[in-house]
Formats: sequence, C-alpha cells, structure tokens
Amino acid sequence: PLVAPPPAPAAPRAPPARRRALVAAGGRMLAPLPVIAQERFSLFVGSPQHTVDRMVRLAGLREGDVVVDLGAGDGRVVLSSLRAHPGVRGWGVDINPELVREANANAKELGLAERAQFFHRNVFDADLREVTVINMWLFPELMRLLRPKIMAEARPGTRVLTHLFDMGAWPADEWDKEGGSAVGLWIVPARVEGYWNWQLALPGQSVSYDAILEQRFQMAEGVVRAGNRRGIFQNARLRGEDLSFTLEMTVDGAGLTRHEFTGKVAGDQIRGTVRVALPDGKTVELPWQARRTTTTAYFRPTGIDTK
Repeated sequence: PLVAPPPAPAAPRAPPARRRALVAAGGRMLAPLPVIAQERFSLFVGSPQHTVDRMVRLAGLREGDVVVDLGAGDGRVVLSSLRAHPGVRGWGVDINPELVREANANAKELGLAERAQFFHRNVFDADLREVTVINMWLFPELMRLLRPKIMAEARPGTRVLTHLFDMGAWPADEWDKEGGSAVGLWIVPARVEGYWNWQLALPGQSVSYDAILEQRFQMAEGVVRAGNRRGIFQNARLRGEDLSFTLEMTVDGAGLTRHEFTGKVAGDQIRGTVRVALPDGKTVELPWQARRTTTTAYFRPTGIDTK
C-alpha cells in the first residue's frame, strides 16, 4: 500500500485573489504576500529536468525507499524518483490546490498513481516520521524554518536533497556541482550527545568506560574515562545512524591501547564492535554495546596518584 502522511486538519483558506503557492517543488521566489499562516511565501518555478535527475541520482535510491517532496509543485521530483527505481514509493505536499491536482494527474498519466500521491497541505504539517528521502527546493529562509522539523521528526539516515541553496549551519554531507548549479545531500544524523557507558572484557579484566559525546549536526567529538585515566576520541564520524571513532589511552592492567569503535546508534543504545590493539602487539575484536545514561563517573574525583 502507498505510504502517505495522516490527514491534517484543514487550514483556513484565503480569498482566491490572495491565495498563492507556498513552498512548492522546484524552487520559488520570495514574494511579499499578505500573511495567512506564516510570513514567507514562494512562487512556483519548476526545476529543470536535468537538475531533477541529478537530485535523484544523488539520493542513491534503494528498494523500499519512501520519497517525499516538500512543496511538490507538479510532482516531477517524486515521479522522476519512482520512474528511476521500481521499488520506491512517494508522496508530496503543496499549498496550491491546482498544482496538487496537476501532480496527481501526472502520476495517473505515467501509470504511477498506485505508488505516488499528492496532498493539498502546508509543508509544516507533513509527517516525516516514515520517509527515507526528503526533497525540497525552497527559498533559503523556508528551508531554515523546516530544518528543526526535519531534525526532530525524520529518522537517522534519512537523505535530504535540495538544489542551489544550503541548510544554514548544517553542512551538507555531499555536493554535486557537476552540470550546472549545485545539488546538495544531507544525511539526518542520530542523536548521540550525552553521557554513555560501556564495559569491555579486556584480557584478564573487565573495564568500564564513561564517555561524554558532544554533537553539532553530523559533527561529533567526545572524551572518556576508564578508571582514573582519560582520553579523547579521534577521527569521529557520524553518518546517519553509523558512528565510528578511535581512542588511544592507557588502560590500567593492560597498558597503552588503541581502540577502533564502529557501531550503529539506536535511540539510547549503540551496538557494534571494537578492535583493541594491545601493547604486546596482539589485536582483539570485541562486541561493543554502549548505553546512554543520565549520570556519569567522568567527573568523580581523580586524586593525585598519576602513576
């Protein structure tokens, strides 16, 4: 069955002479229109097909993807995605009812109506919890206003694509600047900021690690304490739900060790593996399971014994 957002309450409609397209696909130009539900509006300008094709390629579509276009216009981005991959479904929203009717008619004409549907709805009322690819080409202020919604609702690993404009302080994971204006890709990162704890069964002992992770979008860094030793995470990489980093620190009873952590974030847990290079030259690979905590031993008194 087609995955579609749940119905939202109908918003009051402005008189016909004052209605305009709000945030449709393919980009719009800012227009000083009367305030209806918000202050910024955009006029529909369809994306060139070659740009749409580049967005579809950069999305890296795969079986089971659910594609949405926030401001779908005539539906060309969603429909191009479905034509590129038979295992993809999609939907779109637009504030302009005429464009919604046109998009649904286009889907029917292309034989894609069973996999695509378009709704007359404000983009801020779209349900993003089950989508895997979000497309939009809106005026920069509108995309900045949508950024908190995307970060709050979309699942880690969701791909966000737009044309020409960026997402403010959230840096793109990838830019395609070939063939004209830039097309950007953002990967919604898992939320890793906070306190974490895990145990590792190193040779002859079990070691407890208390870590603090800090995060700015997909940029993460952290510190950790094991016993009375502390270390800094290096080469931290967060891409969607995938987290990796390295750690070199002295572990009491084991000596100077190098840890290579790789795992997937699932809410308040991280599951993966860690390769530990021991001072004697041996390397062991261990399961790694970290849990988020509300307190940490990182700040407990250390004392003056630095041996």
